Amino acid sequence: MLAQPIGHSQISSHAFYAAELRSERVRIFGLLAFLGVVFVALTVRVFLLHTTVLSPHVAWNFSLAAALGLFEYAMLHLVNRALHKDQEFPRFLWLTSTVLETAVPAIGVAWLTTTDFASAYRPLASPATLLFFVFIILSILRLDPWICRLAGITAAFTYLAAAISLGWVPPRPGTPAPVTQTDVSLYAFILLVSGFIAGGVAGEIRKHVEAALREAETRRQLDRVQHDLRTARDIQRALLPQKPPDLSGFAIAGWNKPADDTGGDFYDWDVMSDGRLMIVLGDVTGHGIGPALLAAACRAYARSSFAVHTDLFAAMTQINARVSRDLDPSRFVTFVGVACSSSTGELEILSAGHGPLLLYSALENSFREIDSQGVPLGILPDFVSQPSTKIRLERDDILLLITDGFVEFENPAQEEFGKQRLEDAVRSSRSLLPDQTIKGLYDAILAFSNGTKQQDDLTAVLIKRIE
Repeated sequence: MLAQPIGHSQISSHAFYAAELRSERVRIFGLLAFLGVVFVALTVRVFLLHTTVLSPHVAWNFSLAAALGLFEYAMLHLVNRALHKDQEFPRFLWLTSTVLETAVPAIGVAWLTTTDFASAYRPLASPATLLFFVFIILSILRLDPWICRLAGITAAFTYLAAAISLGWVPPRPGTPAPVTQTDVSLYAFILLVSGFIAGGVAGEIRKHVEAALREAETRRQLDRVQHDLRTARDIQRALLPQKPPDLSGFAIAGWNKPADDTGGDFYDWDVMSDGRLMIVLGDVTGHGIGPALLAAACRAYARSSFAVHTDLFAAMTQINARVSRDLDPSRFVTFVGVACSSSTGELEILSAGHGPLLLYSALENSFREIDSQGVPLGILPDFVSQPSTKIRLERDDILLLITDGFVEFENPAQEEFGKQRLEDAVRSSRSLLPDQTIKGLYDAILAFSNGTKQQDDLTAVLIKRIE
């Protein structure tokens, strides 16, 4: 893990450390480019234009630039290794390099200033004094205000030390001092202030970098969540029946549309050991990824229970026992099971708090609601229910199992779709196949809602007698 270079960062993340090192690499490239320009300029002056004699003074300039270049190249190697191998970058190197780099101009002032000037003017006449600002400005790329301040402090004090080595004497309080004395003090003060100004700039840049990294991290997390939700949605869809059941004399269709990527509604069908087709529909309280996981578990419990028990009460007692262990007290599952016999056309219905269950009579062209017999699953450790209800469907009769999201769907005026509109929508498309009837019901809801966002999961199973 990359370590924080120095100080206390407001964002202690791997991404920010990597950003600091990348910025340091840019700073080193900039400094190497500057040194390259200086080296080329000296070479042109000495060997091409012959405007400068290759004196010991100039040779020292070459040597100092070369030494600093080698040091920066070594720093670049360490930074690249820390980035590529995800290693810790030693903190002391940030401090050491800052002090050494910022002291280089002072070395130039002290050792490389021409002796043609009087000692009082030498600290002000050396071009090396301008290099202080180059190092202070480049220190901003380290994204650490304290590093910039350290550069300013180092520049000010090393410059004063270089000036003293050249014969400069600090002015005494109360004693008139020549301009050369006061200008050196003023120049040192400007270097000090420049470091603190650079620190302020680095702090502002740091805030923007932190904000950008936080936004990028939030986007990455959101992308991961969306990917996980898409995966969960695909899995949940795959758990729903992929084709209608084959039951002689009946046409059956199921449909599901969660309010979010995933939902707490489910339906399923399978053949029991006595030959009857078992159709189930459940609604876990809430919607989203949590209820979706519970719905998948409840579906699995239903499959295993009805594979063993053909008695609806016994099967749902077993389902309730398992669900009760899984759910916290704030959640429950409304559930309905319908056992369909193709030989007799009889349907056995047992509802655990689920509704509405609507029975349409083709002969009377009317609906009646079948009441729930038991309490929802997960509320009590023992399943409590009245006996199941048995009905016989005649030709074109319909049994509609839906979740309450249909009835409670609201329009912009906060008016619910309601049972009457639901019955009218089913009646108007009763002659169609079950999947088309469900589609007609959903189209009616869309027309009624007038663009209102779906707030609850929608699930429907339609059982129609066709012979």
